[in-house]
Amino acid sequence: MNDISAAFATALQLLLAFDDKLIEIVALSMQVSLSAVALSVVIGLPLGAALALFKFPGRNGFVVFLNALMGLPPVVVGLVVYLLLSRSGPLGVLGLLFTPAAMVAAQAILVTPIVAALTRQVVADLWVEYSEQLRSLGASPAGAIPALLYDARFTLVTAVLAGFGRASAEVGAVMIVGGNIDHVTRTMTTAIALEVSKGDLALALGLGIVLISLSLAINAATYAVKQRAEAAWA
Repeated sequence: MNDISAAFATALQLLLAFDDKLIEIVALSMQVSLSAVALSVVIGLPLGAALALFKFPGRNGFVVFLNALMGLPPVVVGLVVYLLLSRSGPLGVLGLLFTPAAMVAAQAILVTPIVAALTRQVVADLWVEYSEQLRSLGASPAGAIPALLYDARFTLVTAVLAGFGRASAEVGAVMIVGGNIDHVTRTMTTAIALEVSKGDLALALGLGIVLISLSLAINAATYAVKQRAEAAWA
């Protein structure tokens, strides 16, 4: 009980003090997570839509595989990215290991299956509803993808938020490929892990409360924008 009270007090103190170190960690966390989500959206939206509309041998198996990837273990992803970016790995010449770019890559690998799988389901449902109409207008499955993604844009916000939630809460993969280096790759989640290992549970809980508050604020802002946009376009 004392730890919980201390956590709330620590979180409030951190927020009110505008601590430079906290701001740096929060800024890097948001930079890495939002970059990973943006990359995942660029890959996941067209991939999910294409999987919903095109039929090919092994499609059902690929759908099952994609759905299974939504539960990818972060430490496994971190290990694979580490091996790819290490000096002896195929991408070692890029020198990205223990940089924010490596953390973005690891998070994007975790988030892309979530965005793609949810997009596939949303677009598949729309295709059932609008396929005859779109075909009567001469639209092929490939040509229908932009129209369906645009029509589902408000629903797909949920998929993007789900991806952001996965990215912002991730710690295992970014710890492996980022190294939790102070002023370089330390994020909110890796800072929490560090404080737990040091035994400073109050500060760790305080950082956790700050992270949850930021996630809640972003989701609330997105929901408000979505509601206003839906009202404007209704």
